[in-house]
Amino acid sequence: MAARRRLLAIAIAAPLLCVGVYFGARASSTFAIRTIEVRGGTPALRAQVRAVVGPLRGRSLLALDGGALERRVDDVPTVVSSSYDRVFPHTLRLTVVPEIAVAVLHRGKETWLLSARGRVIRRIPKRTRLGLPRIWVPTAAQVSVGAFLPPDEGGTEARALELAAGFPARFSTVALTHGELTMRLRLGVELRLGDPVDVRLKLAIARRALRLLPPGTTYLDVAVPQRPVAGSNPQLSTSASALSG
Repeated sequence: MAARRRLLAIAIAAPLLCVGVYFGARASSTFAIRTIEVRGGTPALRAQVRAVVGPLRGRSLLALDGGALERRVDDVPTVVSSSYDRVFPHTLRLTVVPEIAVAVLHRGKETWLLSARGRVIRRIPKRTRLGLPRIWVPTAAQVSVGAFLPPDEGGTEARALELAAGFPARFSTVALTHGELTMRLRLGVELRLGDPVDVRLKLAIARRALRLLPPGTTYLDVAVPQRPVAGSNPQLSTSASALSG
C-alpha cells in the first residue's frame, strides 16, 4: 500500500517538476538567443532581417513567439515569407524567401522597384534598372514601400509580368488602360491582351504567334485567344491578319 502511494506521488510530481523546469528555463538565460542566422536572399537582405530581429537577442528560445517573429520578418518589404528554427542552446535560425523585382514603377518623377506580387520593394533613382519593364501610375496614386498596389494602379500589371516569366521576348512597358491590358515588347510589337483575365493562356498563344509574325508587324492582339490578330496599324482593319497554327 505504501509503495503504491509512493508511485502515485511520483506520477503526480513528475509532470509538475517538468513544468517547473520548463518555465524556469524560459525565465532564465539558459537558452538565451545569442546568435541570429539568416539564410536566403542577398547579403543586404540578410543584414536587414538581422537588424529587424536584433532586439530578440537575450530572450529565451523557449519563450519565442514564432507567429509574431514571422510577421515581423514578413513585414520587411523585400521578404515574401519566412520560417525559423530554434537551434539550442543559443541560436535562432531564419530562412527567408525574397521578393522578386519584375518592374520599375513610375509616379511622376519618382521611381520604385515593384515585385511580382505588386508590392513596392524600395525607392530607386531614376534611370536605373533599365533592363526591367516600366509601369506608370497616376501622380495621385498612393505609393509606399512595403505596400501592395491596388489592381487598377499597378497591381494587375505586376501580376501579368509574373505570369510572363520565361516569355521569349522582353517587355519595355506594361499598362492597364480603360480595363485593357497592354504589354509592349522591346522588339517593337505591342501585345494586346484585352481584359486582364486568362492572362496565362493569352501569353501562351502570343508565344506561339510571335514565331509567325510577318515583317513590319506592330501589334499582336490576343484578347480573343482563339483568334489572335496581328497587323501594322490597329486602326485599319485591312492591315490585320488572323494567325493560325
